[in-house]
Amino acid sequence: MGLRPARVDRGVKKRSFTRTALRVHKKNFIKGVPGVKIRMYNMGNKQFTGDTMVTLVPKQDVQVRHNALEAGRVAANAYLKKTIPAEDYFLKVHVFPHQILREHAQAAVAQADRFYQGMAHPFGRPKGRAARMKEGGTIISIRINKENINTAKEAMRRASMKMPLSCRVVIE
Repeated sequence: MGLRPARVDRGVKKRSFTRTALRVHKKNFIKGVPGVKIRMYNMGNKQFTGDTMVTLVPKQDVQVRHNALEAGRVAANAYLKKTIPAEDYFLKVHVFPHQILREHAQAAVAQADRFYQGMAHPFGRPKGRAARMKEGGTIISIRINKENINTAKEAMRRASMKMPLSCRVVIE
């Protein structure tokens, strides 16, 4: 089964669902949590000290799924790599997807004799992860020199297209 639309999981109305234990497995309340799709959090030159910081900021409280964060990171980094050398910028993903998303898979086909409960017990199985963001927090930031500000703004615009909400680009 494919991914559900992002509008299903982007609200922050529900209680936090994050308890996974690594050492004491009896305290592990959530069984079978999927892995995080974000492969790298820091890209470019880690020792780069640019004079400008360009950040991607959400306009409201939101949950961003891990595959959206990875897609935004890949889009921004690919554009930066294509236009300027890798030693002239530093890109960082600031959020980690702790929130575990659940899905109650209902049978929508005939001969579904195993799903008798319907919506009586709709707890759901873990299907993905998300990062909870507050309004004004930082999703992705790029440290860069002043002459490459337009390149960084375009990279952030491309990353914001992958997010499930409207974002703004802040230059510091």
